[in-house]
Amino acid sequence: MQRRKFIQGLGLTSAALAFMPDFVFAEDGKESDFAKHLVPVGRRLEMEGYYVWCNSPIEGPDGKIHIFFSRWVATKKMGGWINGSEICHAVADGPEAEFKFVDVVLAPRGPGHWDATTCHNPSIKFVDGKYCLFFMGNSNGKTNTKRIGLATAPTLNGPWKRPDQPLLEAGPAGAWDDHCTTNPAFIKQTNGEYWLYYKSWNTAEYETSKDPLVRGNRKYGLAISRNLEGPYVKYEHNPVIDFSSRPNNAQLEDAFVWMDKDRINMLARDMGIFNHEYGLLMQSKDGKKWNEPQVAYYDAAHYHIGQPPPPSYLKKYGRFERPQLLFQNGKPTYLFTTSQGGKYMTASSFLFKIV
Repeated sequence: MQRRKFIQGLGLTSAALAFMPDFVFAEDGKESDFAKHLVPVGRRLEMEGYYVWCNSPIEGPDGKIHIFFSRWVATKKMGGWINGSEICHAVADGPEAEFKFVDVVLAPRGPGHWDATTCHNPSIKFVDGKYCLFFMGNSNGKTNTKRIGLATAPTLNGPWKRPDQPLLEAGPAGAWDDHCTTNPAFIKQTNGEYWLYYKSWNTAEYETSKDPLVRGNRKYGLAISRNLEGPYVKYEHNPVIDFSSRPNNAQLEDAFVWMDKDRINMLARDMGIFNHEYGLLMQSKDGKKWNEPQVAYYDAAHYHIGQPPPPSYLKKYGRFERPQLLFQNGKPTYLFTTSQGGKYMTASSFLFKIV
């Protein structure tokens, strides 16, 4: 692939899609076909005084593109996601147009609530005639109270019905998922079941880890319900994705799932399969046993995206996190990610077109 030409031709990336291929695994066993169809567009939604993270897009009935995103004040630096994030709404005329801030949808509620200190990880879906905003909250500004919740609304502009209790609790003490539930990824199956994938890890492993890069080992579980708002019952053979037997404390996070014909696809951030800079793509026939991961997308350097040197406080510079897809006419058309840097040297959304 001629990646240098991608950046030189960014102004041409708004051309209409003539054909959308089905994404399959590449024969070389490493790079997915998905990765070969990505063209970087550039940064979107940069906000002075804030870090912008977790950009989840959806096309509204008005034909506009709505995104639900996390933000926190820049004075908190990168760590503000865990103890001060709020979930907001922005709108643009198209995926590559300017996004304009609308309002704050979910903010930390303060003492006595399960989402007292942060609201993060938004993932917007339209299910059963309503808009569903899956998210993570915590109550003490730390990772061990992270829990997944679900807010619902009749329109993208609300009003949002906020949950008094989490949608999914952590496992019992000693379980692989006793630390938290986070990074929600949701699909509704053709048989009417509601499937919720979630990330977690074990508290003891986290507290005693000597890994210099990442403490503990993040795995993915599955919880299933016959009702959208629960209760969700954890699959008895969880975790469904577990890389802990591989070298380098390999793991993953930031999953996004969607159905395509007879398979389920998952995008995620790589944490040691190839490196900590790429994205992963995995596929499954049943949603429980997954094929070997391949590269879904690369880092900024791979696409020859020029950026000024990072300030010392940005430790994840040049990588793309929180992958989320925009669907138009039933097909994925854009990949929304987030990346540190930008004109305010905080973080913003970063957009790829799927061609």
